[in-house]
Formats: sequence, C-alpha cells, structure tokens
Amino acid sequence: MNRESLIKKIFSKEKFLVGIFYVALVVAWQLLYWLGTVQFGWWKSYAFPSPLGVVESCKSLIEKGTLLQAFLYSIVRGAVGFGLSVVLGLMMGILLSLSEKIHHCLHPLLLGLQTLPSICWVPFAILWFGLDESAILFVVVMGSAFSVALSVRNGIRNVNPLWIKVARTMGADKKKLYTKVIIPAAMPEFMEGLRQGWSFAWRALMSGEVMSATVGLGHTLLVGRDLADINQVMLVMIVIVVIGIVIDRFVFGRIEDRMFRKRGL
Repeated sequence: MNRESLIKKIFSKEKFLVGIFYVALVVAWQLLYWLGTVQFGWWKSYAFPSPLGVVESCKSLIEKGTLLQAFLYSIVRGAVGFGLSVVLGLMMGILLSLSEKIHHCLHPLLLGLQTLPSICWVPFAILWFGLDESAILFVVVMGSAFSVALSVRNGIRNVNPLWIKVARTMGADKKKLYTKVIIPAAMPEFMEGLRQGWSFAWRALMSGEVMSATVGLGHTLLVGRDLADINQVMLVMIVIVVIGIVIDRFVFGRIEDRMFRKRGL
C-alpha cells in the first residue's frame, strides 16, 4: 500500500468515526427527549426539542419556502456586511501601522470596541437607520470591522523588519513597500483575522435580524419563539451553526490552504 492510499484510508476512517459520533449524539438526544417528556415527565414536550420534531419543522419550512428564503437573505446580508467590514478594517489596520502615536491612541479604543457585544449596537442602529437593511448592515459592520482592523495591524506589526529594510534599500517607496512587501507578508495572519471577523459578522447578523421584521434566519428564529415552537428555534440554531462551519471550512479554509501551498508552508 503506497503512501497516498494509506492517507486516504486514514482520513476515510476518521470521517466514519465522526459520522458514528454524530449519529450516536442524535440517538442520545432523542432518547433524552423520550425519557424526559414521555417516561418521567421532567419537562413538557413544547419546552424541549427533539430530533424528530426538528426534522418535521425543517420539512414544513422547506415546503413553505420559508427556510430557503431566510437562508438566501441572511447569506447576502452577511456577505455584504462582511465585505464592508473587511474594507473598513483594512483601512483602520493600515492607519494604525502608519504611526506609533496613532497606534497608541487608537489601539486601546479598537480593542475595547471589539469586546463590545454586537447587541449593544442595536439601539443605535434603530435610532439612526430605522428597521431596515441599513440598520442590520450597521450592526454587522460594527460587530466585525474592529476585529479585522486589529488582525491587519498585528499582521503588519509581525512582518520581519529585515524585509522592510531590504525593500527600502532597493528604493521602494511607501506605496510599493505596503503593496509588494508588507501586505503580502502579513497575509497569513490577516487570513486568520478574516476567519475570526467572519464569525463575529455572522453572530452580529443574527442580532441585527432579530430586531428587524424582515426575512432572515434571525427573524425565523424569533417567529419560532413567538409561536412557542421550540423545534423551529432549534432548527434555525442548527442551520446557523452549519452555515458558519461550512463557510469557515470550504471558503476560508481552502483559501488559506492554497495560500500556504503557494508559499511552501
């Protein structure tokens, strides 16, 4: 057996074990629901979700077209809001790197704003923009832009000083220094910051959609709460988690792997 086939066998075995784990987890969840609601009456059936109830809720929302519509609206909002966050964060990160004085003044402020929960921006969004798309995008941008800015600043700060000295010795001006040396060298850490920024943006999007009456996964979650449908609430939570994992693995993960292979890492 050659090396490639051995690696494939190992990975297939790992995937099989992962599949077994999640099947066992769902079975244990259904068993817990049955024991708690039917056998011992620890809680009411409407207060605790079950896998079968989540599947039925998923089937109902798919037949109505609600789930697909909410998914598409949330994905578009998330992509637009995250794109704006990347542009704003990139500008702020470069600004922080231009001067130590600017860094000392703004870095603590950005660090503090990054730790602020996204839900805190909701009142500002409502008062400034009303209950529309602009308010949701504002919450998303405020929830993730500072994380992106700090990752850009950290990436630039950790660039090997020798590379910068060599570029200056060869006559590179400030524009070429950033575009040809500093930003490419900071890309690995910048990519990690993008992944973190996306997670913040996705969470902020749910906070923004909960406050709005427009279509989206956050609003669908709120509707499930209003209808006391715990299975719909659980379904939307699972969908939100799965989307976050898929985007992290198949978008950012592949971009990061390609970048590392290109650099021989």
